Amino acid sequence: MTARRVAIFGGTHGNEMSGVTLVNLWIQNGKEIHRKGVETKPFITNPRAVEKCTRYVDTDLNRAFTTENLSAPSGDDLPYEVQRAQQINEIFGPKGSPEAYDVIFDLHNTTSNMGCTLILESSKDHFNLQMMHYIKKAIAPDSCPVLLTEHPLLKYSTSRSVAKHPIGLEVGPQPQGVLRSNIFESMRVVLKHALDFIELFNEGLEFPPCTVDVFRVSEKMDYPRDTNGNIIAMVHPNLQDCDWEPLNPGDPMFQTFDGTTLRYEGAGTVYPTFINEAAYYEKQQAFVTTRRETLAAGAIKKT
Repeated sequence: MTARRVAIFGGTHGNEMSGVTLVNLWIQNGKEIHRKGVETKPFITNPRAVEKCTRYVDTDLNRAFTTENLSAPSGDDLPYEVQRAQQINEIFGPKGSPEAYDVIFDLHNTTSNMGCTLILESSKDHFNLQMMHYIKKAIAPDSCPVLLTEHPLLKYSTSRSVAKHPIGLEVGPQPQGVLRSNIFESMRVVLKHALDFIELFNEGLEFPPCTVDVFRVSEKMDYPRDTNGNIIAMVHPNLQDCDWEPLNPGDPMFQTFDGTTLRYEGAGTVYPTFINEAAYYEKQQAFVTTRRETLAAGAIKKT
């Protein structure tokens, strides 16, 4: 394989400002993301949402890349983000085809205390695993967790899934519609190392077998609700901001509005993330639990 065509998506959610700002910066001057032998295309994915500084206009673009949406007859009656998904699939895809872009980086911010998180969609993507191993080593001793979203029931149909090798970058905590310089810089640094890796790969450097520790998505946890569906508890102070830290059976998980502690009753230790993410209230999700595992990546070399 080669990695000649690379896209950097910003503004998939229009109020996640680090990606929006970096991509706009690179559209003006792409010198920083230029690498030998690579065509790198910075791209604003949801311009209307960016203009309004809102997550989306009609529907979540980062869930819109389903087979059904991409094959629907195009027209103005479709939700804006579905029309946009079709256009993006045309430019960077088609999804699942040999013509698709080699790599898409999709830049996101979270209100959760996740730090710099790389998102992997397939445990069998050795190219991405090698890249993530390279990035983790490059930014050490700073941490860079890898979230593996491979799950039989939690299908996301992300904008980056159009590429052969989709990579999400989730950096937080940062409020929606706000820029924080430390978060902005973290995102910039991770992307620099990712592009360096691609350049080295294209120059013929062989990457030997390696292992990567990942957090595999396990289940979505909703807030406790009453019979009318109203939230009756909030994330417990012991859990708030503790993304990637162990949650053991019996640990405090939620606190009701009258002060009662609700404890985690699952089997065994899990590692929660996306804790109290602002954008997930509408998705009825307080956090996701993950389990730790180690993935092995085979050696890779340009062919």
